[in-house]
Amino acid sequence: MSTVTDYTIAELVPHTGRMSLLDRALEGDEESLVAEVTIREDCLFFENGGVGGWVGVELMAQAIAAWAGWHARQRGETPKNGFLLGTRSYDCGRPAFKAGERLRIEVRRQFWAENGLGQFDCRIAMDGETVATAALTVFEPPDGSEASRLETEGGD
Repeated sequence: MSTVTDYTIAELVPHTGRMSLLDRALEGDEESLVAEVTIREDCLFFENGGVGGWVGVELMAQAIAAWAGWHARQRGETPKNGFLLGTRSYDCGRPAFKAGERLRIEVRRQFWAENGLGQFDCRIAMDGETVATAALTVFEPPDGSEASRLETEGGD
C-alpha cells in the first residue's frame, strides 16, 4: 500500500493554480492527515505582508480534501470535488500568517457517513505551537458528477 507522501498535492486535491494552497502532504492514516504550507508572496490571499488568519479555514478544508483524495487514490479512484458546509468554533490567535512562516495543518476525522457527510477536528501549528483550531463539516457527493456540474456550470 502506498503512503500519502507518494502523491503530490495536485494528485490529491482537485484545486488548481493559485487556489491550490498546500505545499505537501506529510503523513496520513485512516483517520487523519498532516499537510504543510510555507506562506509565500505569490499566494492568492497574500496582502500587506501576509495571509489573513481567516485563510486558515481554507487551509484546513484543503487538508481534508487531501485526506479524501488520498483515500480515493487507495481505492484506485481520482479525487472528487467536495464542499465545505460549515465551520464551528474557528479560533485563530493570529491576525495574519507572514511570508516565510511554515504551517502544519492537521485534520482528524470525527465521522464520515456513507452519504459523504463528514466532520473533522482541525489544527494549524507553527513551530510546535497551536495557532488555530476548528471543527469543519464537509460534504463529498457519493457521485462527484453533481459537484463537477455545479462548479463548471455555476449551479442551477
